[in-house]
Amino acid sequence: MAVEIGQQAPDFELKDTDNNPVALSSFRGEQPVLVVFYPFTFTGVCEGELCAIRDDYAEFEAKGVQVLAISCNARHAQGLWKEQQGYQFPVLSDFWPHGAAAQAFGVFNEDLGCAMRYSFLIGTDGTIVDVFGSDELGTPRQAERYTEALAKL
Repeated sequence: MAVEIGQQAPDFELKDTDNNPVALSSFRGEQPVLVVFYPFTFTGVCEGELCAIRDDYAEFEAKGVQVLAISCNARHAQGLWKEQQGYQFPVLSDFWPHGAAAQAFGVFNEDLGCAMRYSFLIGTDGTIVDVFGSDELGTPRQAERYTEALAKL
């Protein structure tokens, strides 16, 4: 079961595509964070979702929100994909221990070994402000949910 609105977000430290550690707790007290779990790098639905965030990034910047995209893929593949797609936000690898961050958030699919499509908006105090997603791998999140979530900040 996914962590819920009002709960403290589980902390994690994952590597970005340049092998730099990124800890969720490093944003506490500084800025809100949108954690976007996605199943697989180089897949159509995931690409469409992250490209929509890329294309509407000014909306997140206007609210001071740091977007962090996370999958269980290796950072090398994520790095190539990030470069090809021009993502301006960090893409983090939850590869090892495999899916640890997704498990902590309650959105890891054990059968497939991947994160499910869930987004968590986390306030500056570290609590979950909004959560939404899709339990179906082929069904994207509704893009308008990001605007609705940001309005809660």
